[in-house]
Amino acid sequence: MEAPIPLRLSTLGHPQRLAIFRLLMRRHPGRVAAGEIAGALGLKASTLSAYLNALMQAGLVTQERRGTSLLYGIDLAAVRETFDYLLLDCCRGRPGLCAPLPLVPPLAAPMTQGATPMARYTVLFICTGNSARSIFAEALLRAEAGDRFEAYSAGTKPYSELNPFALDVLRDKGHGLAPLRAKNVAEFQGADAPRLDFVFTVCDRAANEECPPWPGQPVTGHWGVPDPVKAEGTDAQKALAFQQAYGALKNRIKAFAALPFEQLDRMALQRAVDGIGATSPAADA
Repeated sequence: MEAPIPLRLSTLGHPQRLAIFRLLMRRHPGRVAAGEIAGALGLKASTLSAYLNALMQAGLVTQERRGTSLLYGIDLAAVRETFDYLLLDCCRGRPGLCAPLPLVPPLAAPMTQGATPMARYTVLFICTGNSARSIFAEALLRAEAGDRFEAYSAGTKPYSELNPFALDVLRDKGHGLAPLRAKNVAEFQGADAPRLDFVFTVCDRAANEECPPWPGQPVTGHWGVPDPVKAEGTDAQKALAFQQAYGALKNRIKAFAALPFEQLDRMALQRAVDGIGATSPAADA
């Protein structure tokens, strides 16, 4: 028997249960281990277990066992059903009150008519340190389709310098290093920040962090890639980890740039972005 809508709403009325729900939404379509959720939100294991059980009883979250780990993810069908209830049933579908369309502006078209120069989609890649993975993504999109995309990267807690192994990879692949620098995500949240069409997190830690809503409601996605900075061993083994991270992001960037943007509405574009993020980084490399 499906959980009633009031149960779902009351379950989300608790601040910490809502925080778990929001974290899992940011990580969708992926799943997150209980220990990672607890660490990100500062919750005790017993407290987290109680909150997760409540979310599962409400039908908002599902559980999956992989080996010895329990992983949690959003039941998107239940979430959509809940939104439909609020927007269509309660509001009776009256656009003047609460229809979703006014809240979702259309994505700005990059192509203009006649001889006017072509506008470009603006894309921001975020990780924690902004020293390797997000820098890779920025450089890759600029090289793959710089005529159609303005690429940026930033970190929630950026390092002052780019990682030397990452710079070696970029040099070997023929990327120019001049435009690349570590930046704080705050640079893209002020009044003078560029209007963003897409925002992607490329590390799990950044996706787990609470961020204010982005102005203009860009399409967002999580393309998590293992952190090569944490690689141990010889310099050759560390360099290989950076090569693998670069390869994983390259395949995702190529798939993204190949999307038929002019043929996709926002919902279809969001599904395509989530589909790219659902691919395995190990398989991409």
